Amino acid sequence: MTRILGDLTPRRALSYREVGATRTPDALPAGYHHLRHSTPVGHGPAAFRAAAEAVTTWRMHRATGARVRSAAGRAAPGVTVEIALGIGPFAYGVPCQVVWVPEEERRAGFAYGTLTGHPECGEESFLVELEPDGTVRFTVTAFSRPAAWYTRLAGPVVPRLQLAYARRLGRALTGIATAAGTGADPGTATGAGTG
Repeated sequence: MTRILGDLTPRRALSYREVGATRTPDALPAGYHHLRHSTPVGHGPAAFRAAAEAVTTWRMHRATGARVRSAAGRAAPGVTVEIALGIGPFAYGVPCQVVWVPEEERRAGFAYGTLTGHPECGEESFLVELEPDGTVRFTVTAFSRPAAWYTRLAGPVVPRLQLAYARRLGRALTGIATAAGTGADPGTATGAGTG
């Protein structure tokens, strides 16, 4: 069952037309399941910087126990990434490509879109924002629909799994941002064991 991509060069095409649509979360395209999960993960500029770094360097994903392979160490438009979930021979890697990265002082993260061969088609963004009151907020926004027979067969289970993973990402990022905000060693507070 293990499926890990051999080559991360962007040879596959994006598998959906609405590229960049997660930029406007209130106007996600019709015909897809929509996901929006937001949670506070810390407080203050140090927590924001740590959270932003963790999101854009794949550390947040790795802190959940996911295996990440990428063509680059940091998210940037056009970078191909594979996120593999599962254990041992049951790990399954899915191909994505970063489609946009915000360039703002108080907002950081990225969005990636599914490439051909992904069991879903759509886009997902992972954003960290420093709010005026100092709250650091992490938001996952996505639109997706099945692209393979087994995800169609799974029906409503897939959106529930997506929400559960978004929550797990939030917990992992909370550990990283909180450690940075308190001056603790962030290596001991990744949240990798939560979930």
